[in-house]
Amino acid sequence: MSQSLQERYAPKSACFGCGPANDKGLRIRSFVVGDECTCTWQPATMHEAFPGMLNGGIAGALLDCHCNWTAAIHLMQQRGASAPPCTVTAEYAIKLRRPTPTSGPVLLRAKVVESSADRARVQGTLEAGGKVCATCDGLFVAVQEGHPAFHRWG
Repeated sequence: MSQSLQERYAPKSACFGCGPANDKGLRIRSFVVGDECTCTWQPATMHEAFPGMLNGGIAGALLDCHCNWTAAIHLMQQRGASAPPCTVTAEYAIKLRRPTPTSGPVLLRAKVVESSADRARVQGTLEAGGKVCATCDGLFVAVQEGHPAFHRWG
């Protein structure tokens, strides 16, 4: 199995949503596929709001982390760098379109729609059973030395 972006660039990260080192976290695994990032993730009963349906906060965490990694990889490629800059969420909005069943995997997709030297706007979707259940629009910013999150991926 190939390494996810998180495993390759931030193996010691303890982030709840995407940290490979957080045994109690969601531990999403994002991959670059063409001009977008994708992730397939399997919810468990503990992620439910009510029987059989994903909690909206978990949906938001999944999209936040996945879109953040999409921005980081885009900025890395744009800079011609060998590692992504540490990026943080400046803003994001989630729209819960329909209940998300937990009986099967969810598919996250994200794509950069606008960027500059240190930030990227990303749009993402969370799909289950072939239907879009939630959407995200977010702005993610590369932070500099001195920011509390600067070394979090190292």
